[in-house]
Amino acid sequence: MRRTPLSAALLFALVSSPALAQTAPAESQPKTTNTLDTLVVTGTRVSDRTVAESQSPIDIITPETLQATGSSELATALARAVPSLNFPRPAISDGSNAVRPAQLRGLAPDQVLVLVNGKRRHSTALINLNDTQGRGSSPVDLNAIPVAAVERVEVLRDGASAQYGSDAIAGVINVVLKGSGSGGSIAVQAGQYSAGDGKQYGLTGDIGLGYAGERGKLHLAAEGKHEDYTNRARPYTGAYSTSAPPFGRVVQRYGDPEIDQGAVSYNTEFDAAEGVSFYSFGTASNRDALSNGFYRPAGDARNNPEIYPDGFLPLIRNVAKDRALVLGMRGVIADDWNVDLSYNYGYNHLSFEVENSLNRSMGNASPRDFYAGALSVTQNVLNLDVNRNFDVGLQYPLTFAFGVEWRGERFKQTAGEPASYLDGLVPLPNGGRAAPGAQVFPGFTPGDSGDHDRHSYSAYLDLEADLTEKFSAGLATRYEKYSDFGDITTGKLSARYAFTDKVALRGTVSTGFRAPSLQQQFFQSTATNFIGGVPFDLRTFAVNNPVAIALGAEPLKAEESNNYGLGLVLQPIENLYITADAYRIDIDDRIILSENLIGPAVTAFLENRGIFGVTGGRYFTNAVDTSTKGIDIVGTYSWNLDAGKLDFTLGYNYNKTTIEKIAPNPPELTAGGLNLQRIGRVEQGRITKGAPRDKLFLGGNWTSEHWNFTAGLTRYGEFTVLNTNPALDQTFGAKWLLDLSATYKTGPWSFTLGGDNVTDEYPDEYMFATSNFGQLVYPRNSPFGFNGAYVYGKIGYKW
Repeated sequence: MRRTPLSAALLFALVSSPALAQTAPAESQPKTTNTLDTLVVTGTRVSDRTVAESQSPIDIITPETLQATGSSELATALARAVPSLNFPRPAISDGSNAVRPAQLRGLAPDQVLVLVNGKRRHSTALINLNDTQGRGSSPVDLNAIPVAAVERVEVLRDGASAQYGSDAIAGVINVVLKGSGSGGSIAVQAGQYSAGDGKQYGLTGDIGLGYAGERGKLHLAAEGKHEDYTNRARPYTGAYSTSAPPFGRVVQRYGDPEIDQGAVSYNTEFDAAEGVSFYSFGTASNRDALSNGFYRPAGDARNNPEIYPDGFLPLIRNVAKDRALVLGMRGVIADDWNVDLSYNYGYNHLSFEVENSLNRSMGNASPRDFYAGALSVTQNVLNLDVNRNFDVGLQYPLTFAFGVEWRGERFKQTAGEPASYLDGLVPLPNGGRAAPGAQVFPGFTPGDSGDHDRHSYSAYLDLEADLTEKFSAGLATRYEKYSDFGDITTGKLSARYAFTDKVALRGTVSTGFRAPSLQQQFFQSTATNFIGGVPFDLRTFAVNNPVAIALGAEPLKAEESNNYGLGLVLQPIENLYITADAYRIDIDDRIILSENLIGPAVTAFLENRGIFGVTGGRYFTNAVDTSTKGIDIVGTYSWNLDAGKLDFTLGYNYNKTTIEKIAPNPPELTAGGLNLQRIGRVEQGRITKGAPRDKLFLGGNWTSEHWNFTAGLTRYGEFTVLNTNPALDQTFGAKWLLDLSATYKTGPWSFTLGGDNVTDEYPDEYMFATSNFGQLVYPRNSPFGFNGAYVYGKIGYKW
């Protein structure tokens, strides 16, 4: 077992870099201001509200922080900067390998709202279905946004449905794009893991341009990168069998996929007249990710030895195309009314291709490569925001804001080519019936395909003011009506009281909601999952499918939440800033994917309804109420020295989710000999124990005229994986990871050498009984993955 020498790690941390960005690293000179005075646009409509004055906890993540790691992924960099953000790296999880889910405060990935420049970002088409954290969610793909385009990221750690609508239960992530009309940068980076694989290289750049004299500005950014796959699989060490993998050989692949990605962005604003400007921004990205499924041994009933005499490892290629565009106009009209009118378009398309596989039911006529179909989502939003300051006799003016919004959403599922799903009716040599469709991921059938849409209307009102020199408060309410499930009204009350310049208390109370996504209502597919080392072809049924209804499925309704937050803000001495924010989030009717309903009785149940080659099923349900309690602690300290500037950062999150109620088990699941539980201990464990209970970050940054040394020490707390057999439950211990980097700067050039997880830490290994006979020894919901140490170098040029 690898262990980090804690004393040495702490020493490194005390001489290096902050990853939590409430203090920004200096560019070249040591004496710079920190981000406490940064004006924020998330969670408030007051134009001059700063981080230090915010009524809700908010972190500002600077571009220096995002680029202080070896990762080129925005979500990975954010997870290292925000203690309450969790970003696992699942493997052998179909599309979840290509579009990874992130969790804030231990909640589902789709319970955090993502904005770009304050405008709602569209979700991905993918729905995570396999045995991973975030199971059943369709998250936003943060990694589709090039890091070079980011000016800063504002993370609001508070419920905000009354301000922004659906999804903002756990909080809000607002990505602010660079918008200056001058300057720019270009950088090249390369690295690989100490195990010798996973080579990565990439080129990024951005440039600001002015046009129409000084009236217009345009900022462009782009990135291109390649990542080789990693593999931490081990040889098969189980008992000999003609249907087992070859003993002592590594035939499985277990790690990150191979990825090629290109992304571009723009952000422009044009001052058309006094007090009137037009703006637009957008992003576009293409990602080609090649991952894999489980190895099919030579003697396996799912293999045709005449095509693959030595067995085969099926591959899944996902091509993700992501597009976003916002057009808007803002200005000041009669009597100082500020108006912002915008149109927001988002599109995500994800195709599935199966390679190095076969359709066993077609016999020797089966192709080896298949187009398995595609998913797409489209979002259109029309939004009008209006606000104005009123002098009502208070210490400061009252900010009055209101707005209306129309949102249209569309989800489309397209069938694959016939060979990817059809039943060729060629029997097995023993006379049994072969499973139809491409092995590892049968294509979407014409019955799966569909085109679904909905729309919603909303109106909202927001009041915020500094009532006295020391006391500020805000009130927000929002009414939203959906065409598919009805309407809902939410509200939020927030306040902050400064006892002195050094001590303040803040708190919020709010209600929230999340509408069921179209994917959760209508997606259908079949995929192979291994449960306890045994393969099952599981079918995900739409909730309105007659088979799902016969298994107890009901129409989905919106999740509803109550959020409570109370925080203490301390600035005891100059350059020292400490916040402690406790929170509670109660969610009723939480939407989750049911347990995998498996067993001989289920197989017979499905065959009686004409569904062959499928050995289990599942569907979405509002079956669980949960309560999440926790605390975030953030501290920053800056020390100006003659030789440079030394910054320290501390971040800590403790988070615990409990299940308050589980809806009664549908009687359909215990009829006819089924004896099934819709929500069993596996899914309960994923919700309550699957993410680390706590996370600690210690960081430091020393900056001088030519040098910048950084270090970040992160402790990921323990997590637990529950099994249908309690004897196979396992808790994985806490781990310390150390990241280091050194940068030399001369003029516009910078040269960086760094390492992530330099002590080569891995999560605890699975017990043999749950390791697929010794092949897959690491948990795929590890909060830091299982690739080991990564070493990288960067060369950058700024102007």
